[in-house]
Order: sequence, then structure tokens, then C-alpha cells
Amino acid sequence: MTSRLTTDSALPTRTLWSKVPEVTALFWIVKIFCTTIGETAADYLNMRLHIGLTGTTLIMSVLLIAALIWQFCTRRYVPPVYWLAVMLISVVGTLITDNLTDNFGVSLWVSTAVFSVALIATFVLWCRSEGTLSIHSIFTPKREAFYWLAVLFTFALGTAAGDLMAEQLQLGYLPSALSFGGLIALVALAHFIFRVNGVLTFWLAYILTRPLGASIGDYLSQGRDVGGLGLGTTTTSLIFLVGSVAIVAYLTVTRRDQLALREAA
Repeated sequence: MTSRLTTDSALPTRTLWSKVPEVTALFWIVKIFCTTIGETAADYLNMRLHIGLTGTTLIMSVLLIAALIWQFCTRRYVPPVYWLAVMLISVVGTLITDNLTDNFGVSLWVSTAVFSVALIATFVLWCRSEGTLSIHSIFTPKREAFYWLAVLFTFALGTAAGDLMAEQLQLGYLPSALSFGGLIALVALAHFIFRVNGVLTFWLAYILTRPLGASIGDYLSQGRDVGGLGLGTTTTSLIFLVGSVAIVAYLTVTRRDQLALREAA
């Protein structure tokens, strides 16, 4: 769901290696797995290990900063490094929303609105500065900084919107997951059938996969008394962690999602 960069074949070119993966079916699967882990791992660390929201947030933020430094130091997309950063930013994005709700009493309506505005502002600044929001153009530190900031806000927004629908509006975990899945299907239909702009549909789908993954994680992990299957946060996290590691290992070996860009010299 992203547009490709093209150049005049008559011009001299140089190879640029993208810092993010090619968008394939496996990209979306790992993305949903990471968002599910972000939801269940945050709950596991906070409640099962009794670290608390503040302690969990501090620990995971430090790990995220370390992972992002590692990511920025790489010269091209490296699957384990990239997806580690996505997984950690998923956890931190979840914790930001949880802190606002539980520690500061911010309404989910308010946090959803605030993160929506923050994400839109990030996109506006990014587009004005770089002229594109395509993830196929992520090969400079500045563009990568905009990219990861946008990703953080998508996770925080997705958490707020997912909790708003599942809990405050009492839609339930499974109906919420089906609703977000249906919206993603409509976005895909708009792109593949009606040829709606690829950059727009990519970011819409990216935002929606966050509440989808969170709803799936809550449905599997939460008790039957609140509409879940009762697998627990430990089991649910392990299931999706193993799945993520297996796919990332496959992508690392095959390099099927590595994208080389050509830029006019």
C-alpha cells in the first residue's frame, strides 16, 4: 500500500537502501503480532510482575531508546533490529495511553483526540519538510525520525481508540477486533479496487492494525467473565512472540522484504 520511487533511467543513479521493509503480507502479519505483544506484555509487566505503570514505562522507555539508537546506526533495514524497535514502541505507546488514563485520569475520548491531532501534525510537518510520506523514502536520519515519531503516535492512538470502543463503549473485545478488521478490509478494497492513494491507505491501515492487535490480545488474554478466552497475558505474549521471531528469522535469511531504491545522482 505504498508508492514506489522511480527515476529517469537515462540519469546516473546510486543505490539507496531503505531503513524500513518492503510492504508485503508478512509485514502486516508481524505488525499485528507486535501490536498484540505490546498490549499483553504491558499488562504482564504492570500487573503480573507488579512493576507498576510508572516502573514499567521507565524500563521499556530505556529499552526503546536503546533499540532506536541501534536502528538509527544501521545503514539499511535489518529485520531483527527494525522489528525489535517496533515491538518496544508498541509497548511504550500502550503505556503512554495507560498512564494518561490510569494515573492522570485523562478520558479516552480526550486521549484519542489528542493523539489524532499529534499524528496529523507529525504528518503535516513531515510532508512539508520532505515532500512525501512514503515509507519507501526512508533513507535519511531526518525522515527516519519523522517515521518513528509517527509510528509512536499510531500506537498510542490505536491503544486509546481500541480501549474506547472495547471498554468505555462496551463493544467487547471480539466485536472490536472484527470491527477494526472490517475497516482494514475496506481500506484494502479502496486501494486495490478503487486505486486510492497508496501512501494514504498504508497509513490508515497502519493505524487500524494497532487497535486490531490490541483487541485480539485482550480477547485471548482476558478472563471469560469480561468476554475473553482466559489464556492469560503470559501465554498470549509467548504465542505471538514465537510467531514474530519465526517470521523475522525467515525474513532475515531470505531478505524477501529488503528494498533497494535508486536515486538520480
